[in-house]
Formats: sequence, structure tokens, C-alpha cells
Amino acid sequence: MSSSSGPINLAPQNAPLTVQNYPTPLSPPLPPISKQIELARAMTASSISSLFALSRSDILYEDQWLLAVNKPQGIYCEAVLESVPRFLADLSEEAKGTLPELHLANRLDRDTSGVTVITKSHKVASKLVKAFTDHKVKKTYIALCVGSAPKWEKITIKSGHGRSKFGAWRVYAASDVGRTLPGGSVVRDMETSFELLSVNGQGNFKELREFEKDENVIVVEEKAVKDADGKKDEILIRAFPQSGRTHQIRLHCQYLGISIRGDVKYEGVYEWKEKIYDGHELHAESLSFEHPITGLPVMFCAPLPSWAKEAVQPL
Repeated sequence: MSSSSGPINLAPQNAPLTVQNYPTPLSPPLPPISKQIELARAMTASSISSLFALSRSDILYEDQWLLAVNKPQGIYCEAVLESVPRFLADLSEEAKGTLPELHLANRLDRDTSGVTVITKSHKVASKLVKAFTDHKVKKTYIALCVGSAPKWEKITIKSGHGRSKFGAWRVYAASDVGRTLPGGSVVRDMETSFELLSVNGQGNFKELREFEKDENVIVVEEKAVKDADGKKDEILIRAFPQSGRTHQIRLHCQYLGISIRGDVKYEGVYEWKEKIYDGHELHAESLSFEHPITGLPVMFCAPLPSWAKEAVQPL
């Protein structure tokens, strides 16, 4: 009879996780009013999207392999994709008899405007999807936030990301990455760098360039401390997502106490200065990657929306 000096584990190997075993989300749950507002926005967007048609002014770039489009706010990406065949047919007689194998290379939230890339074949789509998966695509976003003016010029925030018990996306501690969540998924890493552009219209728009990290890094391990003074400034920022998680920029802005204006899901103001906002003010400014066929570096930039132009002093 053999003996063991180690501790005896009496728990079954496949014992279910209890509530206490799950990671605790560090960002707040969705505000109760957000469901009603989001439903109304979705209904409006569905109606508008059904009538959407691409115009030449929406096209940022086109070649025989892909198309870059400036998606408007309040339009579903699927509506943009569905409008491409008609647009291509209107451009040339040759296109009327052929239907390319169209795929969305990247998806933007309904209310996020900016660069959307559509590929024209399965081959190009698979190569570009791999580039996104391998983090070889660089992205920048512009957001108009409301909160207390940051004390930083640049900052990088690292955290966990996942769905909570009721299905909402939440911020988790960086140390929780890899842990199992209630739905069976796991906490994944999430990293975003931010650059301050203006506060209350004071500041000049900085030219787009690669983000140079400094020592100002937040590694999330606890809930954010709410700003006690309650001051509300208009803050224009540029975001450099280093990972590609759902609602990443929106969640990190919420955690930093500068929720995006109109983003009711993540504590953004719905009404501001006697105006009601129909969507959040987030814009996919640029996408850059190696062309999947030619191998040449390409960068697509979408013009700034009016709310971003109004938030900075003219140069």
C-alpha cells in the first residue's frame, strides 16, 4: 500500500465554477435607460440603412481587389456591403454581368463612422483577415468625450475584456486574463493608447503619426475612482487600439472617466448642452496594412466628421 505526503484533493475534477470563482467586472453594468435608447436607435438605423446607397464621395480607394469606404454614422456595415454591387454596376457596364465575392474585412459599430474595407474575393479576404488576426493592421480612431479634462497628453491602458453574466461587455483586471467567465468564454487582453488633441476647443489637431509609448501606462487591477468634482469638459482624443476587442475604445474611455459623447451604453451623455445625440461620436480615422496582393504599404484615411472639426481650433 503506497502513501503520499501531498494534500488530498476531495473536489471532483469537473466541479462547476461557483459565482465566487468568476472574475469580477471592474466597469459598471449597462445603465437601465440605455436599453430603451439603443432600441430606438436600432429601429431608426434599420430604416435608414434599408435605403442606403453608396456614392462616389463615400469611396476612399478602389482597385480590382478591394474597396475602402467612409461609412456614415448610424448605418449598419451590412447595408454598406449590400450597396456595393449596385455602385460597381453604375461605374461600368462590365461590372453589371459579374458579381464579385464581397466580404467585410473589418466591422464598425452601427454609430461608428469611418474607414471600412471591403474585399472582392475569398483569397483577398482570407489574407486580410489573417493580417487582422496577426495584429499587422494599424488603426486609429477619433473620439469626442465628456468628462474631467485629463492630466495626461498620452496614456496607455491595459486590462482584461469579456462578457459578464448578463452578456454585456465589461472591463476586467489585467490579472484576470485567461480566466473563465459565466458564459464559458475567457477574459482576453485589451490594450489601447490615447493621445489628447483638445479640451473645450483649445488645442490644434495633431497630424496622424505612429504612437510613441512613454512611461504613462495604466495596468487595470481595480475599479476606477470616480472624479469627485463632477466637472464636464469636451475632450477630443485619438485612440490607437493595440488589440481588437469588441467596444474596446468605448470601454477604455468609460474606465478613464471620459465616456464618449452619446455612448449611452457606457455612461456617455445622451443630452448635452440642450442637444440630444442620436449616436456615439467615434470615428475610424485610418487603417494601414500591407496590400494583400501587391505587398505595398497602404493607408486609408477618412475625412473628419463635423463634430471633430468643431472640437479643435483651426490651424
